[in-house]
Amino acid sequence: MSEFRLAFPACVVAGKHRLTAEDIVLLRKHAFPEGIRTSQDVVAMLALNNSCPEKCAEWNAFFVEQLAGFIVNHTYPQGSLDEINVAWIMRMFTTDGVVNSALELELILHVMEISAEVPGELRALALDQLRLAITDGIGGYHLTRAVDRRSIARQDVDFAMRIFRSISAGGVIPVSPAEYGVLQQIEQATLPGANHPHWTGIMAAVELRDRPEPRRSRWLRIVDEESVSAAAVA
Repeated sequence: MSEFRLAFPACVVAGKHRLTAEDIVLLRKHAFPEGIRTSQDVVAMLALNNSCPEKCAEWNAFFVEQLAGFIVNHTYPQGSLDEINVAWIMRMFTTDGVVNSALELELILHVMEISAEVPGELRALALDQLRLAITDGIGGYHLTRAVDRRSIARQDVDFAMRIFRSISAGGVIPVSPAEYGVLQQIEQATLPGANHPHWTGIMAAVELRDRPEPRRSRWLRIVDEESVSAAAVA
């Protein structure tokens, strides 16, 4: 693979200690005038995120908005997700199942919110960040969790409902075996009497759906890059 080099002005911004609002304006105007549309744009965004230790709030919003839009709207299947997208998300933003930063977790949550279809595997991954925060004290969710105890707090309830909101209807939360398994692990790791009362409501609404999700056989392709190779965004 040829060496990747950031173009101007991204190369200048990447050398800074802190990303500022002015840098975001510069990037929007010159580096990504049409937003994130190609695999090279994705690599540049990740390089910028990893190279600058301090980031302004504008960068966080820009990072989440642009990458989520790219994943959902500019890769196949457009407007939705399948197991290929989920595998790529896991490869890019997790280490051994752990989402290491709060920003990357926010990206994953936003991807789920704007996608018409979300495989249960991705919801299970997001939900498992709550388990990891409770049992191991690690991960992006742990970094933003207000309490550090082995029980479900109101913040944890809100986090879980953010994951389930798009599928919750009529007092029922239909979940895949993967999601159900994570929920059971969370139940086993916490004391029911110490959990927030709304958690009991979530567990009562959960309904296991055994029907396996359809498996597809395709390469992850980018809408605006018809000639890109199979590993375009790998």
